[in-house]
Amino acid sequence: MQLDQGEKGFSFSKEGPLDMRMDPNEELTAGEIVNNWSEAELGKIFRDLGEEPRWRRAAKLIVEEREKKAIETTKQLADLIANNLGKGFKVKLHPATLIFQALRICVNRELESILKALPKALEVLSFGGRIGVMSFHRLEDRIVKTIFKEAATVPAQNKYKEYVHKPLLRLLDKKPKTASEDEVRHNPRARSAKLRFAEKML
Repeated sequence: MQLDQGEKGFSFSKEGPLDMRMDPNEELTAGEIVNNWSEAELGKIFRDLGEEPRWRRAAKLIVEEREKKAIETTKQLADLIANNLGKGFKVKLHPATLIFQALRICVNRELESILKALPKALEVLSFGGRIGVMSFHRLEDRIVKTIFKEAATVPAQNKYKEYVHKPLLRLLDKKPKTASEDEVRHNPRARSAKLRFAEKML
């Protein structure tokens, strides 16, 4: 990603290429999105994948900037957002954090991967086996929570029709486990992590 993880989040200090691919064999990069996607498309991913409240302004700003010159590095994009949208931004995160989150999720199709992988994991899990899923932002956790909840409902309400005698899962915790204050001090990236557990019914 070419981003430094500082004590309070990404420092966005490096001049690395605007890539963000976890798999270098994939063709789509963050640079491709930022420099070629339409303002409407940019706004949609900033809103839906980043939950960025200033998604319209961010998309418009990027389109205006790239008409002058290509946006080629992470620092270039981070500085653009911070210098133009950073005023009045009172939270501890860097003003561009949610923009980069949206780009990373989009480039790596992270939500699509969870939607495909988690139901398959439940299928191969042994009866009586337990599964734990850790998510690192609200969108991921929302998907995990929904899939677990559906699998833990009465059979008439869930989509796992082959288990008609009872729910597929038993939820082991009402709320997800989160990092303690002490752990977050030692590992700032743990602050957004949520861990949910469930057990496959016998």
